[in-house]
Amino acid sequence: MITIGLTNFSDHDELYGKKKPAERLQAYSETFKLVELDSSFYAIQPVKNYEKWVSQTPDDFGFVIKAYQGMTGHLREKKNYFDTPEEMFAAFHTSLAPVIEADKLTMALFQYPPWFDCTRENVEKLRVTREFMKDVPCALEFRHQSWYSPQFQDKTLDFMRKEGWIQTVVDEPQAGSGSIPIIAHATSDEATYVRMHGRNVGGWHKSSDPNWRKLRYLYRYSTEELTEWRDILLDLDKQSKHVYVAFNNNSDKDATPNALELMELLGQPIPPGAPWPPQETAGETPAGGKSEPQDEPQQEKLF
Repeated sequence: MITIGLTNFSDHDELYGKKKPAERLQAYSETFKLVELDSSFYAIQPVKNYEKWVSQTPDDFGFVIKAYQGMTGHLREKKNYFDTPEEMFAAFHTSLAPVIEADKLTMALFQYPPWFDCTRENVEKLRVTREFMKDVPCALEFRHQSWYSPQFQDKTLDFMRKEGWIQTVVDEPQAGSGSIPIIAHATSDEATYVRMHGRNVGGWHKSSDPNWRKLRYLYRYSTEELTEWRDILLDLDKQSKHVYVAFNNNSDKDATPNALELMELLGQPIPPGAPWPPQETAGETPAGGKSEPQDEPQQEKLF
């Protein structure tokens, strides 16, 4: 079964019209049955937030909840408000309780930074993290290419199977060691996660730019690219019981039409009231990418 959604339900104005922010998740869930929550990356969310979000969605709705940045090594020199890993993971478990009780937790997503390379030390960190997460389904996404090098790819996938990690298959620009190729192999019979980041090579390594997030995910997939992904998803669907797909190319209203087009290509019904087919707007570039930025990418500096 293939389920398609978006990241960050609040970002998609095309779905809401004049609806107030408090009404947006409910409106979102009328079109999509899956959402990836990003706010949990920046701070472990209060239980009351999850209670509210659970109450605003139907019974067949699912949440992918991104792990707090202190759990994946993103903080580096920034302050971690938890004194110990045990305290941090316990707080994360507590926050997830309403979603688990409602049977709406699809998985927790552990996305590791570009400097988290394939070393013995980092393999042990992954093993300890999986133990901390107990029986919560957890997806693993790398951002350093070494995990899928010819030397380590098979070992990485075998490790994920053994330790109970769900493989995150990514579509992203191929821009040096800080990007990952498409590795369309499931590591769990139960689930596989797919994240569609776009293919904006020029914007991928713009972290010093104040608008880096908009630049990185500014991309519109073409019908040809989505057709290729339809075939990949159908193959993954034979490997896992559930395949979940989240479009993260949400800088300029591209995620929603791309997700709906992929649903159509898969023969899935488009919900009534969904903005499909999309309306062309002045200045919009054709499907298959944006006109900016396309300068030569710089190699990611590893630490």
